[in-house]
Amino acid sequence: MEELDHENEQRRPLGMVLLGGLYLFFFMLTMSTFGHPFPFLGVIHFGRSAEVLVFADSMICLYLFLGIMKQQTMTWYLLIGYNTFEVVNTLVNLRYLHAADLEKIAGQPVDPQGLAINNISVIIAISLLTGFIYKQRECFTNRSRYLF
Repeated sequence: MEELDHENEQRRPLGMVLLGGLYLFFFMLTMSTFGHPFPFLGVIHFGRSAEVLVFADSMICLYLFLGIMKQQTMTWYLLIGYNTFEVVNTLVNLRYLHAADLEKIAGQPVDPQGLAINNISVIIAISLLTGFIYKQRECFTNRSRYLF
């Protein structure tokens, strides 16, 4: 039987574990919206197009989670790109989707000021997350092009 050498084993930094958990949460959160309207680049999508967008977003989040856990270098670039796109998408949605559009879908009143504050909060959170990811570049040491 082979003994494990725990002293020489390289540990994954806590920041990487937490980052992986966050993207696993994003994956599950995105999958939970399957079958519901999906806002994307200033348009609210319904039906099959919303399902395709949710599925694609979920697969991207799953890939990012796996890449983080494998500390893949390419994933670092993809994380920066994905988060940048999410900020752009949120800004476009903020500009072109109005509270009245969302009220029709939700069937209840939507506070326009609250909607703006929530979207700006998301932009700030993603920007801070991207800054953290940028500083963690040295943790992404796996130069393999493939996850599996």
